Amino acid sequence: MELTNSTIKFIASLGLKKNREANGCFVAEGTKCVRDTWDHFNCRMIVATRNWYEQFGHSGHLDKIAFASRQQMQRMSQFSTAAEVIAVYDIPKLTISPDEVRHNLNIVLDNVQDPGNLGTIIRLADWFGIKNIFCTPDTVDVYNHKVVQATMGAISHVKVHYCDIGELIAQYPDIPVYGTFLDGDNIYRQQVENRGFVIFGNEGKGISPQLAGLVSRRLLMPAFAASGEAPESLNVGVAAAITISEFSRRTVQ
Repeated sequence: MELTNSTIKFIASLGLKKNREANGCFVAEGTKCVRDTWDHFNCRMIVATRNWYEQFGHSGHLDKIAFASRQQMQRMSQFSTAAEVIAVYDIPKLTISPDEVRHNLNIVLDNVQDPGNLGTIIRLADWFGIKNIFCTPDTVDVYNHKVVQATMGAISHVKVHYCDIGELIAQYPDIPVYGTFLDGDNIYRQQVENRGFVIFGNEGKGISPQLAGLVSRRLLMPAFAASGEAPESLNVGVAAAITISEFSRRTVQ
């Protein structure tokens, strides 16, 4: 496949959300990211250096490959140092299984803005077997190149939906809605189920008042540092890891 200037400009343009949405596709960069995802998304094309092809060309999925120089790779890359391979994938059309939501733990993200945080949370969801993450529309785009990179391939296994969270939760009145707050009940002393929704809020503002009003179980992660020495709060990715680990731990006791 020939690599043209228009193709180079097109791939570079996918760094913007509006262009990803308009064209229905996103990019994955780097050998690990590409190899961890190419079995799970419909691939439009792969652009790589010949050096990369000599090492990994036997791996399959390369019928749509176009070769590029390092300089051309840099023009297409969203990172300061370009990788030797970029894949362009179709954005999948996701469906929601009501039974899957009703009988399992689901993560809800309220206006999480940092791509690294979203990527980390997707990765931990994959680790703990969580299939669905529901995000408010103002949460960072899951197909942002930094998010895709931070998932370390977990984006292939976890479905990330953007929707009206109030409408979503209203469809499942029989399952608990958890949220983490500074004035909540100590999570280590509470009975929690490994099903329902667990809401995590914005990095600076926490859970919004609108979603806080939907929470039926307010939880606190207590600090173990000496009084007055503990940090004011935890990074949302760290908070999510601790919380989800505690929910999952209860299932193996």
